[in-house]
Amino acid sequence: MVTAPTHLPGPTPRPATRKGRPSESPGGGPAPAPGPYPAAHPGAHPAAHPGAHPAAPYGRDRELETIGALLARARAARGGALTILGGPGLGKSTLLEAAAGPAGSAGFRVLRARGVRQECAVPYAGLHRLLRPLSDAIARLPRGHADALAPVADGGAGPATPPFALYAAVRALLAEAAADGPVLCRVDDAHRLDRVSLEALAFAARRAEDVPVAFLFAARSGHPGSPVGDCLGDLPYLVLDPLDEAAGLRVLEGLVPGPLDEETAAEVAALAGGNPLALVELAAALTPGQLAGTAPPPRALPEGGVLRSHYRRRYLRLTDGARRLVLMAAADDRLDLAALTRAAGAARIDLRELEWARASGLIRVDGDRVGVPGPVVRSSVYADAAPAERRAVHALLAGILDGDCETARRDWQRAALATEPDDALAARLADAARSLGDAGRHADAARFWRRAATLATAPGVRADRYLAAARSSWDAGRARQARALLRRARPHTGDPVRSGRADLLQGEIEMGDGMPVMALWILRDAADRLAEADPPLALRALLRASAAADAAGDPHCHEAIARRAIEIAVRAPSAGSPGPSGPAGEVEAIHDYFAGTRAAALGRREEASGRLRRVLAAADAADDADLGAAAVAAALALGEDRRARDLAARAAARTGRRPGEAAEPHALTRLAHCEILLGLYPAAEATAREGLRLAGAAGRRDQVAENRAVLALLAAFRGDRDAALAHLDGPAGEGGGSGPVRAGSLDTWARACLDLADDRPADAAARLRHPGGAGPGHPVLGPLAVPHLVEAAVRADRHERALRAFAAFERWAAEGRGPGRAALAARCRALLAGDGAAAGEHFEEALRLHEDGGSPFELARTALLYGSRLRRGRRPRDARAHLRNAAQIFQRAGAERWAARARAELRAAGETLDRPERERGPDPLEGLTAQQAHIARLVAEGATNREIAARLVISPRTVDGHLRNIFARLGLRSRIELARLLR
Repeated sequence: MVTAPTHLPGPTPRPATRKGRPSESPGGGPAPAPGPYPAAHPGAHPAAHPGAHPAAPYGRDRELETIGALLARARAARGGALTILGGPGLGKSTLLEAAAGPAGSAGFRVLRARGVRQECAVPYAGLHRLLRPLSDAIARLPRGHADALAPVADGGAGPATPPFALYAAVRALLAEAAADGPVLCRVDDAHRLDRVSLEALAFAARRAEDVPVAFLFAARSGHPGSPVGDCLGDLPYLVLDPLDEAAGLRVLEGLVPGPLDEETAAEVAALAGGNPLALVELAAALTPGQLAGTAPPPRALPEGGVLRSHYRRRYLRLTDGARRLVLMAAADDRLDLAALTRAAGAARIDLRELEWARASGLIRVDGDRVGVPGPVVRSSVYADAAPAERRAVHALLAGILDGDCETARRDWQRAALATEPDDALAARLADAARSLGDAGRHADAARFWRRAATLATAPGVRADRYLAAARSSWDAGRARQARALLRRARPHTGDPVRSGRADLLQGEIEMGDGMPVMALWILRDAADRLAEADPPLALRALLRASAAADAAGDPHCHEAIARRAIEIAVRAPSAGSPGPSGPAGEVEAIHDYFAGTRAAALGRREEASGRLRRVLAAADAADDADLGAAAVAAALALGEDRRARDLAARAAARTGRRPGEAAEPHALTRLAHCEILLGLYPAAEATAREGLRLAGAAGRRDQVAENRAVLALLAAFRGDRDAALAHLDGPAGEGGGSGPVRAGSLDTWARACLDLADDRPADAAARLRHPGGAGPGHPVLGPLAVPHLVEAAVRADRHERALRAFAAFERWAAEGRGPGRAALAARCRALLAGDGAAAGEHFEEALRLHEDGGSPFELARTALLYGSRLRRGRRPRDARAHLRNAAQIFQRAGAERWAARARAELRAAGETLDRPERERGPDPLEGLTAQQAHIARLVAEGATNREIAARLVISPRTVDGHLRNIFARLGLRSRIELARLLR
């Protein structure tokens, strides 16, 4: 974010000089490093190569947009300034270069300067470096300005130049240079610029609003002794944050010339903490074994790298006591001030040493929390400490962490001291991991499970703990880390149950990461592994495989999955006998689900009803996510849409009570689907928005895609093209070419709805090729696309296709127990009945059922179709009541495009309307009938007479007659003039 604060974040106050120590602040930094993207290998990220501009650094789109806006204003003679602040290696210099390259191509004259430590006390040094290319322009300045710049230009002796005279001369020189074209002053490492130069440039920057001069400063935030806060404090600034995980991985992939092991990539990205220079240095130091994943990933930055050396110098400048305090913070990432005080007392460290540590930037105190600023600093400090120092700090912390609430941290410190397996300590870490998971701290739980696994002696126990670590990582939204931990578990899973559990989790991860086809085969394999050893778990695997088949758009798999599930259930232990992972009642419930859905598909309704109702009863008695999902599907198969919605709402509320519950995004998606089935569109939108937020936070790419598709569909129902396309064309989160076909089917349906709203029924009909699930489609919502297909096909004069599609829909609607399905079926019958009396009866029935079902939007859609049919049948008085009701409902729903259609029909039916305030203003088509205005707009869009006739279901000759009247009424002579009028 760019702001204009009163002051920039100022430097940390310099501590008093101690006897026997240099007077230099402990925060002194190294010589300026190259930009954070230097080439580590051939084929590295393009911004790594000098001169590779305008290639933009990954993950900095917002920052580059802000800089671009500054340059655009400067090009328009409205100059200004921006200061980019950030820690070492975050990409300040790269951003400057990414801006300077395009600026030069756009006609800017780019002036460059960089602050250097050796010249920070030399007056005018920075100005000399920046303005040296303008020496010829000094001669064109007035004598007073030229004299004031003499010390800058040639270091000439003479009376001291008053500050104002120098500052004004610098501003005048830059304005003179800008007379030939815009100027960009690019100042890197401004925290090392001499104060006089920085003050002069700040003076000029404040007065650049009427000249084509832009100033870009880059400075290290919190640099001790820096004049940046004093000199640039009232100018806009931008603080660079670390890159997010996705951008960090993209940078890393660009830096490595060949394949990179997934686990290594995840570990390196986590270690770099979003610091681009750290990524560059780590990538350059990776060994062939690490690249291939056969050697452990790095645990610290390379010893000779710029960043590691920078933090080492800071660390070694500290006193012994301050170093130990920093090391304590690095060794315990949840250290608080009370524990640090106890540790300092036990080690006889004066707490005043904490001020030295804070001034170095290596330790932060935030309220009662103490820590180091990120994984780069933590790993560097820890790696540069002597092994004896590290052991001493771990022992010290283990000794002072003695409270009941500090047990887990104490055991973690003891684990850091362990050099060989220790089952007792590993068991305590496992207990702590369970508690952390129950509290929703899944990332911490994964860390404890992983360490507990390494300390265990028994292979089976080690496998169980690696599996638990993978589960916790997945619950924390870290798919890559979860996969890596599963790979660690595999060598120790020596029995079918553990192997099957690993497959079950692997399938869940692939499904959640947007790879349903891969998940489908993994889960079916898991079921085969578990069939004999653990039937309940095998059946759970098949439940999830069924969901994966839905997401992958593979309905043919359901029959095979159901047969396999029934076979496993029949051979499972008898009722009342528990299995390794669940009671036999669970086996019976899942058996009933698969047998019931299979019977329903085969038309055996009585058998299906009995079995599926037992599933509902089992789900009511159990607090289980898998059975809850099966119960929602069972209720839908029974046609009980409202009960399905209640079950989905209960499941979402139940999971929402558990901290960090991973199943919540799926539960919300099911709830949104049920709400759409019932026509509860505002509720569905609210649910999908919350589901999208939670899915994004949890790293569930499949649910991100599903919820974006739902939001696109709901916007398309309203005819809101901009909102729908924002979801359709935005990042959907699929994991590749085999991503969620189910979400894609909603995308196609949404585009068809936009075609209908835009009065393009033939296009809509062409998109809806697989209505009601006849091919890849949505298993829950697919049938609801059929009414749109029937409407589109009837309006496009394709009655045979409409009849074929409606036949299957009518059977589905007849299975429903609520009024919603029946209302849509009645609307379809009305559209298919033509203009006879039967059509009116079906429309009236549909309106009554919509009222009973509580779906106002669908009622308005039916009322619009009915009113339009009545108007065309020369019954305008009867039409007006329906059209008026439709317009009001659409207006309240924010469906402006449909409201406009309803108002146009009302005008055509003879009703005079006051247009809404938002529509008022000069209308070039004022005075035309609704039909004529519609034709005029279609002509302006480029439609031919034949295309217009097909769209409006009138003859081309009628269109031609309307056009002649339009031209006469508007005083036009051609289609070109009409198109120009409506631009």
